[in-house]
Amino acid sequence: MLRFENLSKRYSDRVLFEGLRLDATSGCIALNDESGSGKSTLLGILAGAIEPDTGDVWLGGHSLRAAPQAAQAVLTYVPEDCMSWPDQTGRDYLQQLASARHTVLTGDALALAERFGLAPHLDKRFEQMSYGSRKKVFLTAAVLGETRVLLADEPAGGLDASARAVLAELFRTLGTTRTVFFTSYDDGFTQACEAARISFADLAKSV
Repeated sequence: MLRFENLSKRYSDRVLFEGLRLDATSGCIALNDESGSGKSTLLGILAGAIEPDTGDVWLGGHSLRAAPQAAQAVLTYVPEDCMSWPDQTGRDYLQQLASARHTVLTGDALALAERFGLAPHLDKRFEQMSYGSRKKVFLTAAVLGETRVLLADEPAGGLDASARAVLAELFRTLGTTRTVFFTSYDDGFTQACEAARISFADLAKSV
C-alpha cells in the first residue's frame, strides 16, 4: 500500500538521502534516525508536499507523479506541527475532510476524538489549540473514509500518557488493514504500536 523507489533529495551541496526504497503492505513501521537526517523531508515527499529530486511514490497503487489526486485520496498525513489552517476550527477541518472522502463526521471519528480528550477543543480554531490538540485533530482524521496509508511525523509529540495509549491502540488497529509509517525517537511508543523499527540505512538497502 506504500511503495517508493529510488527517492533522493538534496539541498544545495548537502545530500539528505538517496536511493531510498520500500514496499510495504499492512502494518506499522517506525522510522528512527538521528536528528537532521531528513525524516520530516521524507514524509513530506511521501505525502506529496515536497518534490523529490529522483524517484516516485505509490500510495494504494497510485503514483504520486502520474496520478497525484488518486494517490492523496487514500492518504492521511499528520505533519509534526498541524497548523496549516490557523483560522479553521477542528470540527470544520474534520467535516471538510469527511466530505472530501465521501463520508460524514459521526460515529468512530467522534468517539476517537472523545477518547483523545479532544471533544472540548473541537470548536476552537487551530491557532487557539495547543500543539498536542492540533495533532489529535489530524490523527482523528485517520478514521474518516477508506484511506490506505497513514504518514505521521512524531505523532506522539505533545500527547499525555493517556492520549499516547489511545494512539498506540489506534496504530495497532489501523495496521491490520493499512500501512502506518511514522517517525519516532520513543522506543516505548514504537513497541506499544508493535511497529517494525527501521533507519535510513535500512531503506537504502531495500527493506
